[in-house]
Amino acid sequence: MATKNITVVGAGLVGSLLSIYLAKKGHIVNVYERRPDMRSAAIPAGRSINLALSDRGWRGLEGAGIGDAIRAIAIPMSGRMMHGVDGTLNYQPYGKEGQAINSVSRRILNMTLMDCAEQYPNITLHFNHRATDCDIDAPWVAFENTHTGEQSRVESDIIIGSDGAFSAIRERMQKTDRYNFSQDYLEHAYKELTIPPADDGGFRMEKNALHIWARKSFMMIALPNTDGSFTCTLFFPYKGEVSFEQLRTEDDVRVFFNEYFPDAVPMMPTLIEDFFGNPTSSLVTMRAFPWVYGNTAALIGDAAHAIVPFYGQGMNCGFEDCVVMSDCIDASGGDWTAAFANYERNRKPNGDAIAQLALDNFIEMRDKVADPDFLLRKKIEAKLHAEYPRSFTPLYTLVTFSPDVPYSEALRRGRENDTLMDAILAIPGVHDRWDDEDVRSAVQSFVQ
Repeated sequence: MATKNITVVGAGLVGSLLSIYLAKKGHIVNVYERRPDMRSAAIPAGRSINLALSDRGWRGLEGAGIGDAIRAIAIPMSGRMMHGVDGTLNYQPYGKEGQAINSVSRRILNMTLMDCAEQYPNITLHFNHRATDCDIDAPWVAFENTHTGEQSRVESDIIIGSDGAFSAIRERMQKTDRYNFSQDYLEHAYKELTIPPADDGGFRMEKNALHIWARKSFMMIALPNTDGSFTCTLFFPYKGEVSFEQLRTEDDVRVFFNEYFPDAVPMMPTLIEDFFGNPTSSLVTMRAFPWVYGNTAALIGDAAHAIVPFYGQGMNCGFEDCVVMSDCIDASGGDWTAAFANYERNRKPNGDAIAQLALDNFIEMRDKVADPDFLLRKKIEAKLHAEYPRSFTPLYTLVTFSPDVPYSEALRRGRENDTLMDAILAIPGVHDRWDDEDVRSAVQSFVQ
């Protein structure tokens, strides 16, 4: 395969990982990032949302040969820990014994990926370079140095936009003929808060769990960090009777948190400072098509399919993009038009599917996870999967622990599961005796 000079716009998680895949194939890769180098510059807090690294993401990291470097900064979370208003705790395992998702700091993960990328002599990272224009026919990208104001134009063989939900490369692609694009905002926003380490440096809550305070129309979550702290995120309506617009004063915030999250308040000594110091940020789903332009340009990660974070799959999906693009390049025999077309054909349906699944899971996490009927449903699903693993796999397992199952297939099978579970839950008396022999016989007839 002929060596290509490739410009990657965006040195975030996906751009950094993709650069490694491309460099391993012998290509010359220049990565341009509008922000300063986070490894040496102070980056404002408040927009990180700790990430949940699962099997699809691990596949991407292993394929680049850097899985071990990331394991050192990851904390396994084997289930959800539900926090009731009265302080009761309810633990729900995510899958079978040994299965877990992993909490990682976005910042630390990104810095580690950059370090791994810079080990390749054919990768160069350029910081403080904001893309201002591009020509996807030529191709070239124009940049402005955000420190000096200096303008430059970088020519290359291929441009790959990994520059996030508000991608400059996608904006240029939108000016081509028959380009479809949509963005849909939730009525909810998010704000990052903190639970610091205990006085002895340990964790104030269960370390190996994702903590959820589900309150019907809103929720708070907390993910562990390696320093003993938890990064908390409040997902909350912008407007309404209970919303961000109603929390105007310090007393408003104290009253609200003491009413809805009383067990968390004693663990949050910087609550007021965090609440008023950190930004209130939007949650958006973006859909675009096409993702590629001939053999000269392609979109990847959030630039192609920004999603809300409620399935913990945004990063995992982006890393899976890298795997698929790499495989398509290898299979193309040097035909980049075919490589990009096959990448788009494979990933577009799956990007749409995980976007829908993430929206659906917000409702589940916010409204259902503490509901007795929902808990029974999950208990039955786990039992079915244990007894009939070839016939029934829970949706969460399909999405999170089954990297060989495309997101679009997981969505389809999840819909089938819903129909099956509705039929099972309609069996008379199933709530009180779902494990009795006659009920089990009826269940078996549905599964088989």
